[in-house]
Order: sequence, then structure tokens, then C-alpha cells
Amino acid sequence: MVGKASLRIAAGEWVPWTRVEMLDNDTVTIHGPMDNLLRILANKLNFEYELVQPPDRMWGVAGPDGNWTGMLGMLQRQEVEMAVGPFAVSRARETVCDFSEPVYSENMAILMVRPSLQSDLSGFLKPFTPTVWSLVLAAMVCICLTFATVTWQEAKLFNTSNRRPVSTAVIWVFKALTQESTEWLPKTDGSRLVVTTWLLASLVFMSSYSGILTAMLTVPRVTIPIDSVEDLVTQKDLQWRLEAGSMMFQYYQEATEGIRKAVFDGHEGTFQDCWAARQPIAQGQFAGICDKTTMKKAMSWDFSSTGQCHLYISREVAYSNVMIAMAYRTNSSYKEKADYWLRRVKESGVINLWLQKEITNTSQCLLPPSAGKSTNTVSGLDLDSFMGSIIVLAGGLTTAMLVFLLELCVSWTLAKCDILTTPSTSISPILIQI
Repeated sequence: MVGKASLRIAAGEWVPWTRVEMLDNDTVTIHGPMDNLLRILANKLNFEYELVQPPDRMWGVAGPDGNWTGMLGMLQRQEVEMAVGPFAVSRARETVCDFSEPVYSENMAILMVRPSLQSDLSGFLKPFTPTVWSLVLAAMVCICLTFATVTWQEAKLFNTSNRRPVSTAVIWVFKALTQESTEWLPKTDGSRLVVTTWLLASLVFMSSYSGILTAMLTVPRVTIPIDSVEDLVTQKDLQWRLEAGSMMFQYYQEATEGIRKAVFDGHEGTFQDCWAARQPIAQGQFAGICDKTTMKKAMSWDFSSTGQCHLYISREVAYSNVMIAMAYRTNSSYKEKADYWLRRVKESGVINLWLQKEITNTSQCLLPPSAGKSTNTVSGLDLDSFMGSIIVLAGGLTTAMLVFLLELCVSWTLAKCDILTTPSTSISPILIQI
């Protein structure tokens, strides 16, 4: 009977695929789906194995001299027979190793802190776009000029008195727009026609505004600032980092133009992997680009630990259909036989079952952030909903008070000047006697 071969196999941590554990005797052991797969291969191919980790704990990237780091560097130097990984397959990596039959198809996306409802000071302006607000302002200016001109011309035509036509027109237009009552109405037909037109326009505008504003306040929506790579590079509020030694790091590093180059130029350092960085990401320290399987595992941990969802996965993927596989050193004699058993395991659906056992409690966290915010009953409005309009009101009252105090100062100054400059009308009795 032929004895079992003894192989050195590289292993790195990629939760939930592989979890690395160091025992007291410095022996490396792993857990997870890749551990199950490796045990099957060892049994079917009749070998024993010793697990080793690269000193830098990385998957591996190519250096300027063509030498690779991490587990891929160990395969390039043929220090190990295979590496469980699994690895994202790329052309560059295929130059230093042979990949197995694909184990899984993965998508890369952005993991970040989950967006939540935030108070919006400018929310009362959101029912209309800036273009609509600009047109309303232009309409007010035109109506004011038209109203003042028609009133002034009709006053001359009918020989009636009309003091301050411009100020009267401006005040009346603002009152009509804000649906404030007024006792004054023009007495001539031309001015009344202008008034009627503006009253109808103001009615339609303010009715639409109040209806839309009410709907926006009672049915809250969560704004998602980052839902794609393009959103990521155009925003300035949340920094992003790349996974060190990963295929995505090399993918963005090799870019020479476009969004890919912007991602690499704007990244603020690296992190070990999304699982290791799950807590800083959930705290909003930075966003990370990595695989969706790890993201779901991080969501599972978050919801199981806290009962809440603090993580969000972007809807648009950064890289789709990435094949992940085990890696062998070039021309390994174990590849062909291992691929046969890997195919059988994959076709049986066992790999998906292993992943399902690793990832639980994600259904709630995979829902959009706005899900569950609206109910069948009307939501009560809190102080934050009116904070923007309250600030405008406070600003208006403050301005009015300052103007009033200025008027008092001017009036008091003018009155004092009149007393000092007005000549006395009384004549001294001594002068009369002279």
C-alpha cells in the first residue's frame, strides 16, 4: 500500500470561506467551506497536508521586479503545492499559478455604513426643483413690474391718486403668493386683471407646494449618497479604502484613466479584508470595495450581535462575475484529479449549502434603507421636520428687529438734529427795550 504524500498548502483568511486559527503549538488550522473541501480532496487524493501562512498574510500582488507577494509568491517560488484561498481568477495571477475549476462566481460591490434618516434644513425647498423656484421668482418680478406699471399708467389716465405704486405692487404680490389676506384692491380694470391672473397662479402653485411638502414629511425617504462607483468618487463625505493584496487592488492600480483610475487615486489606504474591517465600516470610518459574500457575512454578524442593521451594500456592482478558485503551483500533478472531485462537489450543491450555514440573519439588512420607514398610518412630524422653516422665520424676525432698531436710531438722530438747528422764535425782553 502506497503511503500518503505530505503536502504544504498555503492558507489565508477570507471569511466566510476560510477562517484561520493559530493553535498553541504554532500549527495553522482553518474552518469553513474551504476546510470542508480540502478535507474531501485530501481523502480522495490520498495526501496529508500542513497548512502555512505567508509572512505578510496577503493573497499577493506583483512587485516591480515581477516577484509576487503573499500566497501567490509562495506558489511562484514553488514553496507550496497549492493554496486554498480561494482566489479571484485574473490574467495576471495566471502567470504564476494554475487555477482549479471555479468554485464560485462572485460580484464585487461597495460596503459602507447604512444610510439613515437625517434632518434636512433645506427640506422645505425640496418640493420643487431649483429651475421651478427660479421661474417662480422670475414670475414674481414680472408681475410686480407689470402691476406697478399698469397701476401708474391708469392713475395718470383716470387722474386718480396712487402713492408708491412699486412698493404697493411688491407687497401685494408677496401677500398673494403666501396666501395672506389683504383689504386693498385696485379700483381700475387693468390692474384687477393683473391681480386676478396672479391670484390664480398663486393658488395653483401654493396648493401644489403644500401637497407635495406634506407627502414628503409624512412619508420619509432615506437618501442614499453612494450607490455606485461613480457616486463613490464624486462624493467628499466618506473616504474609501481598498483591500490590500486583492484582485480589486490590482484591478484599480493598473487603470490609466476613467473612474477606475479615480478610485485608486482617491483611496485613503488599505485594509486587511472586509470581515476584519467590518466594525470600522459599520461605524462610518470608511467604505470598502470587496465581495458580496463577505459583505453578507458581515451583515449577519452585525444583526446577530446588535439586532440592528448598520451596513449597506451598493446596488451597483463594481466588478461582476468574478470566478474564484483554488490555486496550484504551475504544472502541479494534483490539479487534474482535484478538479474532478471539485466539480462533483460543486454540482451536488454542497458548496452553496456550506455558505448558507455560514450566512444567516441577513434578510432584514438586505432590504433598502427606506423599507419599514413608512407605515399605514400618518407619521407624526417632529421638530426636525420644520427646522429649516423655523430658521428662516428666526432669520426674518431678527432682520425685522434690526431694521426696526435702525429706524428708531435714525428717527432719534434726525429729531435731535432738528432741535439743534431750528432757530429760536422768542425775543429777549432786553432786546425789546433797546
